[in-house]
Order: sequence, then structure tokens, then C-alpha cells
Amino acid sequence: MLSVKDIVKQYATHRALDQVSLQVESGKIFGLLGPNGAGKTSLIRIITQITAPDSGEVLFNGERLNANHISQIGYLPEERGLYKKMEIGEQVLYLSKLKGMSTADATKRIKYWFEKLEMGNWWNKKVEDLSKGMQQKVQFVATVLHEPDLIILDEPFSGFDPVNADIIKNEILELNKKGATFIFSTHRMESVEELCDHIALIHRSKKILDGSVDDIKSSYRNNTYWIEYEGQYDPALESGIFNVLQTENIKDKTLIKIKLAENRTANEVLASLLPHVAIHRLDEVIPTMNDIFIEKVKGQDHE
Repeated sequence: MLSVKDIVKQYATHRALDQVSLQVESGKIFGLLGPNGAGKTSLIRIITQITAPDSGEVLFNGERLNANHISQIGYLPEERGLYKKMEIGEQVLYLSKLKGMSTADATKRIKYWFEKLEMGNWWNKKVEDLSKGMQQKVQFVATVLHEPDLIILDEPFSGFDPVNADIIKNEILELNKKGATFIFSTHRMESVEELCDHIALIHRSKKILDGSVDDIKSSYRNNTYWIEYEGQYDPALESGIFNVLQTENIKDKTLIKIKLAENRTANEVLASLLPHVAIHRLDEVIPTMNDIFIEKVKGQDHE
């Protein structure tokens, strides 16, 4: 759906984006990750046509990005932009008409979303009377109301308690099942693992990682396992097969973290230990997206 090609964006002496390219497939949830100041917001502003790149291009469904695509995109910015003194129903109606909706269609959809998200009695309330999380609900509705093909969410769970964060997460998944494509920018790596199919990591204006979540996590596997067993035995005796990194005693059981020796397998570990102990579980340590994020960013910082 979206093709970003060799985007460069310069602000005075600061280069915000340096030859950044990425592909967002239709019907997917794409995670746009990076530390503060990496260039994520600059890229989002280019995609939403708030600013333009100095060089490079963005294609939307094969066409060069243009003003006709605005109505097909929904954008929830990290910095909220509601009018504090305006009544909520009228405000969402106004925002929907900016996207080309008729008053009748917009009113019908607003009532649908207000009921769905338990906002039924909010129409005549003012934004200044709402909590941060309640304001966030209003902006989420305004973002998805016109049923855009591409929905861009910048820190969408900011200000939400766990219950409302879960409600919005489920709405994102439901919209995605119906065909909506998402670009999802967040610092919450657990949300990335739950929601995203594909991610790109931007750091210091450059893309430093790009791929499916499953493939990236798989590529960072390092032959490390947790083993829980019962019995008296020194697993360090098996140093030719694995090395013990950590040991914990839990009542009558022992939990060890091991790293396989080169060209060794988990089956060989089991074969070596089973004659001596009763094994209760063996789990491979799969790096989380948070682990990978920290490793990549720190690695870049220390180059």
C-alpha cells in the first residue's frame, strides 16, 4: 500500500531522515520504532503531507502521494489537538467533515462509535472536562470515523489505563481484520509483539532494522535455554555440550540457564541430563522486541 523510497529531510543543521526506505503491505500492522528524536515523527508528517521531503518519494497504492490521498488516511498524532472549549460531538463532526463526510453519515457513525466505546453521553461535554484517557478516546474515534484505508497511530495508548488500552487494542485488531492497514509508532515493545506483523527501526535518522517480527526475533536466537530439573547433579560437568550461565534453586527443584556449545543441540542436552535428573521443562530463550530494540540502539550508540 505504501512505498517510502530514499526519503531525506533536513531541518537547518539537523538531518531528520537520511535515505530512509520502507514498504508497508496492505492489510498489515506495521510498527515504526525508534528512540526519541530518531526521525519517526518526521517520516509520519511526510506521509500525512504535513511536510514534504527534500528528496525521495512516497507512493500510495502505486501513485505518487498527493492531496487526493488525504481522505484515505487517518492520523492520530502523539501531540493531541482537540479544541478544549468545543463540545465533543460537534468537534468530531467538524473533523469528519474535513475528511469529506456528509453531516448525516458522520452523525450516524459518531453515534455508533460513541456507543461502542461507552461514550454515549459525551456529545455535549467539553474536552476540558475530560481526562487525558477520555480525550484519547475522542481522538481515536475522529481518526477512524471516515474508515480510512491507512491508519497511522503515534503512541495511541498514551494516557490509557489498562482496561481502556485493551479496548483500543481490540478495536485496532478488529479494524485490521476488516482490511485496514496500520502504521503503529510506539515505545511500548509489548504492544509491538501483540499487534505488529512487520517493523522498521529508525535511529539517528537512518533505518537500522527492517523485517517481520517473527523473522527478526528468530534471527536473534542465540541457543540459550532455561531448564528446570529435580535431582542432585552438577550440570557444569556437561561443559562440552553447554555452559551454565545462571542457577536458581526453587524448593526441591533447580532452574538453570544454559548456552549450547557450538554445533550442539537441545536433544543432546536432554540426553546428557536425563540419566541423572528428572527434567520438568526446557524452554528456549527467545529475545523480546524490547531486548532487540535495546541491543540495536545501544550498538549504534557505541559505534
